[in-house]
Amino acid sequence: MHRFTRPRKALVEELRAKGITSEAVLAAIGTVPRERFLDSALAQRAYEDTALPIGMGQTISQPYTVAFQTEKLDLKPGDKVLEIGTGSGYQCAVLCAMGHAVWSVERHDPLYRKAQDLLRALGYRPQLKCGDGTQGWSAYAPYDAIVVTAGAPVVPDALLAQLTLGGRLVIPVGDTETQRMHRLVRVAEAEAREEVFDGFKFVPLVGKHGW
Repeated sequence: MHRFTRPRKALVEELRAKGITSEAVLAAIGTVPRERFLDSALAQRAYEDTALPIGMGQTISQPYTVAFQTEKLDLKPGDKVLEIGTGSGYQCAVLCAMGHAVWSVERHDPLYRKAQDLLRALGYRPQLKCGDGTQGWSAYAPYDAIVVTAGAPVVPDALLAQLTLGGRLVIPVGDTETQRMHRLVRVAEAEAREEVFDGFKFVPLVGKHGW
């Protein structure tokens, strides 16, 4: 909708000012209609840089968080991406808008169904399923990048095992209140190089290898 064009552009400039430098990420955020991923009562807040509720005790991530995680994936054209925690579908849409092949797992069936319908309506074609994201999606592994959109107590070995050599995993790790963002690069069969970034706040990652 045209009334969101200016706020969407303003959000892109706000993210740029906060340190997001990837033009591909910024362009995708400038394209995806975030208002469509929210209930109509919250649509007017779609371009505030804040997390918002989407039901089932879940949230749509703050746009800065989406941009930060996506940038840290260090994606290249043609990369296969696995997302853990589809939620509203917004992060998935950003990845699709960047031209990547995306697989995404959501544990809440109502959110999975709603996201699947919306993403299709918007013209995106990711592969989605309802299940335990902490176990990844081995049928389509390996992936060039994996992004986790919920806070984990530890890095699940199952996800690292589904990366290609050189593949990147971006995941928030900590307790149920706050986490720090970790990026792991798989450098050998059983070895990963790890970096740790600033603190964030996510809903808990629930499943066999989570909370």
